[in-house]
Amino acid sequence: MLVPERPAGRFSDAWRRCVGAGRFDLALRSDYRDSLALVQQEIGFQYIRQHGLLSDGAGIYQPYTRGGSPGLAYTFTYVDQIVDAYLALGVRPFIELGFTPAALGSGPQTVFWWQGNVTPPASPAEWAALVRTTITHLIDRYGLDEVRTWPIEVWNEPDLDVFWPAGDQDDYHRLYELTACTVKEIDASLQVGGPALSPGADAEWLKRFSAFIEDRAVPIDFVSRHAYTSGPSQPVPFGTYQTLMPAATLLDQFAAPRQELAGTALAGLPVHITEFSSSYRPDNPIHDTAFHAAYLAPVVVAAGDLVDSFSYWTFSDVFEEAGVPASMFHGGFGLLTHRQIKKPTFHLYSFISRLGRDVLARGDSFVVTRDPAGHIAILAWAPVDHTGRSFVDGHRVRLSVPVGPGSSAFIARSSVGEEAGNARAAWAAMGRPASPRPRQVDALREAAEPVRTYRSVPVAGGRVELDLVLGRHEVTLVEVSPVVDETPPWSDDARLFGRAG
Repeated sequence: MLVPERPAGRFSDAWRRCVGAGRFDLALRSDYRDSLALVQQEIGFQYIRQHGLLSDGAGIYQPYTRGGSPGLAYTFTYVDQIVDAYLALGVRPFIELGFTPAALGSGPQTVFWWQGNVTPPASPAEWAALVRTTITHLIDRYGLDEVRTWPIEVWNEPDLDVFWPAGDQDDYHRLYELTACTVKEIDASLQVGGPALSPGADAEWLKRFSAFIEDRAVPIDFVSRHAYTSGPSQPVPFGTYQTLMPAATLLDQFAAPRQELAGTALAGLPVHITEFSSSYRPDNPIHDTAFHAAYLAPVVVAAGDLVDSFSYWTFSDVFEEAGVPASMFHGGFGLLTHRQIKKPTFHLYSFISRLGRDVLARGDSFVVTRDPAGHIAILAWAPVDHTGRSFVDGHRVRLSVPVGPGSSAFIARSSVGEEAGNARAAWAAMGRPASPRPRQVDALREAAEPVRTYRSVPVAGGRVELDLVLGRHEVTLVEVSPVVDETPPWSDDARLFGRAG
């Protein structure tokens, strides 16, 4: 393909806006924060979203009894530690208001291994006070101008009975109105939205929500939804297998909110996909594979055209919704394992972070970009079969890339796939140790790094010709820079061994 010299558009940074992170109080763990530090160093997300800010693990809501009389205290010890750490790492909270403190819940229903109470608050007034006190505390500590930049999402997947009793939409509407109005009473410029629907929500859910918002003049600043492509669970001990839909189904799900809200009061609002991945199950090992990176590559490249943000679920395998992982690669959506070992999908995001903002060309399996300094970066991926029954090995991407004047260009290529940058494959070769020894962990970290190659290619007519051959499930980043030759005249590699040139 002849890549044009003029940009065809801009590469959206919607992929970088947010990343998911399990429950809030996991951030008290040092290994969790170490993983986030690595992710921020190499990728650099802007926001982080988690469950359980108001659940018992974060310890905000503290009822007590003194002298036979009940009392209530609000404690922000853990919240302050966590948010301080996030801001120090250059990432801001994307606040999810949920779930209900057990003492405030209207029933015993819980979700996940860590038992977050998902029942409506027994006292709407106490819920409003909890929301008001929490947001006011954050403003007092971090400043109103700062907290105004933090989106505030009301609950998580209320269309599912696992997260909201009977998935009762009218009950959720009441919770949303109470919460959103409470937030706006604090400051009208705070951003509040929802409803964080599951991908299985029927197409009328958002329309009914929009009608409710309009009829009641309820404040809303953004719409949120989730997207996954996996089928029914096929459980095994400490794990789950599932069928997958084509990756393009994710893009269909991303586009759905704007399509469903067209012509409604919520049309035109920002749309945030606050969770997305292949499987919604943390114990599905598909997340650890090279296939997963190649599967998601076309989604991450294209999704910024459809939504304002899309948040990968999640950055770390320090994650306990389904219980404590049985081994290093048995549990977790993460870009990293709980030993800070990078997965191929981590490298997909790392590669994307090095793309330029100007898009010169796009194809079914590549995108070509340029940064302000003129450097070209190309992301290419091998097509995948979502059924796993076949695969492409030897996929070719041929590009004629404009680099400007000069006689040669420097080519740096980084690749992950079945044979490269694949810690899970190395772990399998070790015999799948449940608790790898230190030397094995070192070997896995080495195996997780991409294969990197460097070469010089000739420039002809201001262009370089690239013939990229990709292996099975390979994702590759190719960076092209024009060479300015600074070789001194006395340098002669032919004389390395002392012989005359």
